Amino acid sequence: MARPPLDVGTHGKIRFSDTSTGVRARASYRGWDGKVHEIERTGASRPKAERALKAAIREALKTPGGGADMDHNTKFSVVAAKWLARQEERVEAEERAHGTLDNYRSMLKNHVLPALGDLRLHEVTVPRLDSFLPAVQAKSSASHARTARAVVSGVLRYAVRNGALGSNPVRELEQIEGGKRKKPRSLTPAERHKWLEQLEADPKAVAKDLPDLTRFMLATGVRIGEALGTFWEDVDLDDGSVAINWKVIRIRGVGLRRVQKLKTESGDRTLPLPSWAVSVLRERRRVAEEEGRGPASPVFPDTLGGLRDPSNTRRALREARGTDEFAWVKSHVFRKTAATVLDDAKLSSRQIADQLGHARPSITQDVYMGRTVVSRDNAVALESMWMDGRSANSGDKPGADLGEEPGETP
Repeated sequence: MARPPLDVGTHGKIRFSDTSTGVRARASYRGWDGKVHEIERTGASRPKAERALKAAIREALKTPGGGADMDHNTKFSVVAAKWLARQEERVEAEERAHGTLDNYRSMLKNHVLPALGDLRLHEVTVPRLDSFLPAVQAKSSASHARTARAVVSGVLRYAVRNGALGSNPVRELEQIEGGKRKKPRSLTPAERHKWLEQLEADPKAVAKDLPDLTRFMLATGVRIGEALGTFWEDVDLDDGSVAINWKVIRIRGVGLRRVQKLKTESGDRTLPLPSWAVSVLRERRRVAEEEGRGPASPVFPDTLGGLRDPSNTRRALREARGTDEFAWVKSHVFRKTAATVLDDAKLSSRQIADQLGHARPSITQDVYMGRTVVSRDNAVALESMWMDGRSANSGDKPGADLGEEPGETP
């Protein structure tokens, strides 16, 4: 029976022989090229010859071009720390979002490092990853498993670029299946009215400014961070438009910040507003001026007039859902609802993508069509959001029961 070949990166039995000056140590090792090489070293004694030989083998098995601070024997956790530091640099250079960095940190801490952190780079093999990623999926979700795969791939790709590995084993893995997204659900016309009525009847929701925030998000389809990042200087009431160039995020160790870097270049956009949204904002502007809040202040501030935390606002919306009927409602539902209204109005997918700040659906349209101002047809379509076959009463706020007497607060 043939002798099994050496594993790549290992050596065989060390053989010794005496010389006129000491001891010679010999061994075979299998390099990263898959070939078996013979190597020998001498020393005054067997231990010295053995140490010299093993040092030579370690040197020979270093990936060509490997950096002095890492090689294939470096722990995964060490390289992960260096990779994460590189991502922090990219955030500072505005090449990555702060939220993305937080996701990387969380994934490393909670899933990747507990499973792979103590392994050497050459021990992070395809079979090991084929066991690790399904375990993440079973414990949490397919989405988490995909994020874990992306993080591990990023760390190992960093090792490859620094010469510590010859290839990235993640490239050999199968795609992670499962975790299909739920069918998008938006608020129906009746649900929109009932949701606003419920908010207006809830003193806590009113105190947290949720009714008008909901109206603004329905009128624009913006993300909650974008809504909270809108300042009065971004709003043109005479033109009936709002510039969406900022968002509010919480940065680890820093706090709330208003940042200009959005998800994509198409995220910077100017949106026309339906007249009912202009009416809501005009009244809010009046109150803001009475309270001494100028153009460089949030349209939807916290209780002290400063930036409002998106996470706390999402929590407030969850608490305001009340009955099981609206248990499914999240802040993104308002964005989906705006998109559905535009789709029902037969607007093109390009117009809807422009409204939402998406780069797709067509690369041709992305390159050759103007992207700074969205079609006025969008505002026309959103104009009728609260009509639902009934006559609008200009004295009521959008979302009120339009059958009520004028002036009655819903």
